[in-house]
Amino acid sequence: MKKINAFILFSEPEQARKTVEELRQSESIDKIYLLTPEDSGETIKGCKNITIDTLHSSATVKKIAQKSNADYTLIYQKPTVLRPGYFALERMIRIAEDTQAGMVYADYYAISNGVKTNHPVIGYQEGSLRDDFNFGSLLLYNAKALKKAAGRMKSENFTFAGLYDLRLKVSQKNPLVHINEYLYTEIEEDTRASGQKIFDYVDPKNRQVQLEMEQACTQHLKDVGAWLEPTFEPIAFDKGDFTYEASVIIPVRNRIKTIRDAISSVLRQKTSFPFNLIVVDNHSTDGTTEFIAEFKNDERLIHIVPERDDLGIGGCWNMAVHHPQCGKFAVQLDSDDIYSGEDTLQKIVDAFYAQNCAMVVGTYQMTNFDMEMIPPGIIDHREWTPDNGRNNALRINGLGAPRAFYTPVLREIKVPNTSYGEDYALGLNISRRYQIGRIYDVLYLCRRWEDNSDASLDIVKMNGLNFYKDSIRTWELQARIKMKK
Repeated sequence: MKKINAFILFSEPEQARKTVEELRQSESIDKIYLLTPEDSGETIKGCKNITIDTLHSSATVKKIAQKSNADYTLIYQKPTVLRPGYFALERMIRIAEDTQAGMVYADYYAISNGVKTNHPVIGYQEGSLRDDFNFGSLLLYNAKALKKAAGRMKSENFTFAGLYDLRLKVSQKNPLVHINEYLYTEIEEDTRASGQKIFDYVDPKNRQVQLEMEQACTQHLKDVGAWLEPTFEPIAFDKGDFTYEASVIIPVRNRIKTIRDAISSVLRQKTSFPFNLIVVDNHSTDGTTEFIAEFKNDERLIHIVPERDDLGIGGCWNMAVHHPQCGKFAVQLDSDDIYSGEDTLQKIVDAFYAQNCAMVVGTYQMTNFDMEMIPPGIIDHREWTPDNGRNNALRINGLGAPRAFYTPVLREIKVPNTSYGEDYALGLNISRRYQIGRIYDVLYLCRRWEDNSDASLDIVKMNGLNFYKDSIRTWELQARIKMKK
């Protein structure tokens, strides 16, 4: 029985013809529609053309919904050749029917530079709100779920966020199911390293895209009861008895090339208040410990080597924050990086009082190892707004740097003992109750080099990190829904 209407891009006619040939090998395919960016007059025998503006627009989603009259709607998102596996579409239908899924997606094989590799994807969670969530390029929607979701796009007229809005609306009523089987082969066009891809969402040229994504996500949060109004608990800054107004905290392990620069940039700070520096040296073996010892005559430096051997970056932060000499404000500096000027610490502390916030996030500049600016340049996270920042934070992949915290709040919450995403988890948790302050001056030089922890990760490692961040979002989403009931 023919159960699928297929919709594929027709921007590259030869690749489209090959994809059509592949799809027609399945008895489940009924009609094939060619999504044509402009009416070129070209067509493929037996297929129907649909003129669209962009694949990702709301208008395109509505056109697909209008034409979808089979049980399932297949959308292939790439202009390159698709090769479904043997009975792959029938398998996707089977899983969709068994699970009552609104949409199913699968692991796939990726061909990059002529080499075929496994490309697993991850399971969708309630908190998988990232607009860059990788479903692969082949999506099979339950047509009824798709049409109902499209019918709820009353006022939306997105150019970029249509497909994102669609899957959010479908997920409100039906599960999105991951089939962890390799069901098709596609060509991978984006061969950049993981360390380059992770900054796409803060690239200034993508600003209009991000505004649309925020709008779609904000409406989704309202629909599921997780959107928070811009009202915050005030802070009096009178908890505890602190000798120091601020402590800069540097967790470090095996950073002999950079630790001296990081420490020096802290000790050069000029402030109107007393501060110190807490370096948590997590059992370095490359000489980092000896480099730190060079500063032992400066009484502002507290050098801690934990007795424990089970601490990630978050665990090192907990050790520093709960140290009796930790200051009222705990300020982050990674061991790879440096402050941009001698007034960074003063600006951060001033922002706490001026904006009455429990956390402050600054602006940083991407540089190479030699401190020369590299793309995408200045990262200011201007998508954070006082009115909607705490909501949009559930969509984006990070909040920025440098980060600083009101120590009593941080001691109460505790930092997750991980080495990835711990700062993001804190930001979400804190923003649930308190305002997060922002500084748009460049305070921080973030050095990207071959030893950065996320410079070049394989797909399995990236999937693990992304799944963890999605889990953080899920827990936070559930907490906010519970808080509003």
